[in-house]
Amino acid sequence: QVQLVESGGGSVQTGGSLRLSCVVSGYIFSRNCMGWFRQAPGKERAPRDEREGVAHIDADGRTRYADSVQGRFSISRDNAKNTVNLQIDRLKPEDTAVYYCAAERGPYCSLAAWQYPYWGQGIQVTVSS
Repeated sequence: QVQLVESGGGSVQTGGSLRLSCVVSGYIFSRNCMGWFRQAPGKERAPRDEREGVAHIDADGRTRYADSVQGRFSISRDNAKNTVNLQIDRLKPEDTAVYYCAAERGPYCSLAAWQYPYWGQGIQVTVSS
């Protein structure tokens, strides 16, 4: 059984930083792509497919970011710990969302949420102005 558990969310002021982590079990972590997605306030009931992909990391370490977070978010992976991290700097109020860790089947990341079969429970990030 594949499990993803996020941690590190919270409330910060504009310009602050957070580091999200996701520990994965029941899955060959090192061979597969990992992604971070988010769902904005008021869209909690929206389909999973509508979650916004913010950062992705292939099995070989190649990273990709949404334009809205480029230069502020940094994704990394520690294969020895089955963990993927998301460092978020210079936070803005529009970054407020529930953030989800997701795992793909395969080494190369799709940017589409529907391609990811495994998801964490989500963790809240709130940025106040």
